[in-house]
Amino acid sequence: MELKSRLRAGEQLRGGIVRMPAEVLVELSGIAGLDYLLVDCEHGPDDLVPLQQHIALAQAHGLPVLVRVGRADPNQVLRVLDLGAEGIVAPHVESAQEAAEVVRAAHYPPRGDRGFATYSRAGRYGAVSAADHVRNAADVLVVAMVETSAGVDSAADVVAVDGVDAVWVGPADLAVSLGVPPGDAVVQRATGEVHRQARAAGVPVMSIVSSGEQGAASDAELVVYNLAHVLLETFRAL
Repeated sequence: MELKSRLRAGEQLRGGIVRMPAEVLVELSGIAGLDYLLVDCEHGPDDLVPLQQHIALAQAHGLPVLVRVGRADPNQVLRVLDLGAEGIVAPHVESAQEAAEVVRAAHYPPRGDRGFATYSRAGRYGAVSAADHVRNAADVLVVAMVETSAGVDSAADVVAVDGVDAVWVGPADLAVSLGVPPGDAVVQRATGEVHRQARAAGVPVMSIVSSGEQGAASDAELVVYNLAHVLLETFRAL
C-alpha cells in the first residue's frame, strides 16, 4: 500500500472526494494524475457493491482509494478494507478513546480486532499468503476527523493515539458545532489549533479545498479537492 509510505516520506498528496455513483469522475481523477481518491460513504450512498466497483475502477487507473465511513462503524470499516480500500476516514472523532477504537477496527490482531480473511478482494481472493496479507494490511491509513468543539478540545489526545496517521478538521460540521457560519474566524482559529497540535505530534494534516488556487496554496500533507464544488463553480462561470 503506497499512500502511507508516501506520506511518511514527506510527500504532499492530492486527491479528490466523490460520492457514488461517480465512475466518470473516478476515471478522470486517475487520468489527471491525482494521488488518491476519497469516496464519501458518510454523506453519500454506502452500498458495498458499487463501492467495490468504484474501488476496482480507481485501482485500474493506479489510484489508491480512501473511504469515509459512517461514524466509526467497525463492521463498515471491515468491509471497506476487505474491498481493497487503502485506508479509512472516520468522522466525528471526539476523544482518544474513540480514535483508539477506529484504529483497532482498521487493524488485525494484536494491534486491533479486525476480522481476518485472505479470500477477500484485499487478499487477492486468497492469492497471497496469510503472512503477506497481514503485512500489507499493516499499512492501512487511518484519518481521524475532528468536527466538533469537543473534538477540538481533545485534539492533542486524539493525535497522540498510536495508529492515527492523519487528522482532518471538518469545517462545516465544526461551524455548526460552534454555532457560527462556515468560514467564520472562530472556525479558522479552532482549525489552526488542531493543526498545531497535529504537527507538534508529527501527525500529517488533511484539508479540503474548493479550487485549484486553494489547493496550490495549501500546506496540508493530504489535500482533498471537493470535486463537486469545483465543477459547480466552473459551470456557474460559463
